[in-house]
Amino acid sequence: MANKYWQTFSKGLIKENPVLRLVLGTCPTLAVTTAAVNGLGMGAAATFVLLCSNIVISLLRKLIPGKVRLPAYIVVIAGFTTIVQMLVKAYLPAIDRSLGIYLPLIVVNCIILGRAEAFAGKNSVGLSALDGLGMGAGFTAALIVMGGIREFLGNGTLFGWPEGGIIPPITIFVLPAGGFFVFGMLIWITNRLSTKLEHKDTRKELTETVCAACPMAGNCHGEGAECHE
Repeated sequence: MANKYWQTFSKGLIKENPVLRLVLGTCPTLAVTTAAVNGLGMGAAATFVLLCSNIVISLLRKLIPGKVRLPAYIVVIAGFTTIVQMLVKAYLPAIDRSLGIYLPLIVVNCIILGRAEAFAGKNSVGLSALDGLGMGAGFTAALIVMGGIREFLGNGTLFGWPEGGIIPPITIFVLPAGGFFVFGMLIWITNRLSTKLEHKDTRKELTETVCAACPMAGNCHGEGAECHE
């Protein structure tokens, strides 16, 4: 059971990262990641909406008629988006100015609606909450890394702090072309990591399967996969 909960949470970090693997939410990703703090703010706001909407939609999944489920999901998401927007405007006006129109547009972020349709509307509250946290953490991490790279290379700062003149600022990295370049490189790196993790998991499953059926399992020290090969 614990393994099931961990898998639900962790899949959003790398294997099914909403930005770098599923390529969802590309527009706000490219638009707000000119600075690491913008990525943190956008990621935190989206994670809050994702978590809360997943919980509410999971609670109501048996009460919402199938024919109106998407409008109902959007109403729930819009409510939490409004709450986030009001809180950010009140307590983080600098972040509100930096994120601009992309903060209220969380309501139509395909990551949030996609998780509501694909997961929260079909699973328990606990699993839906973990799914929202995992996907939100993966989204936030991708935005922070991408924003940090672009800010560091483009402005010579990181979270607003000067990097000490290690390299001269390369302005193109804070422009759209630089954003697409960093985005592509991060997708490539994430795909490589995901492939390695999938290969490792497959090898582990093969080892367990072979060893379970092998009468000499106690003497091979877990090398069943190699024996099978």
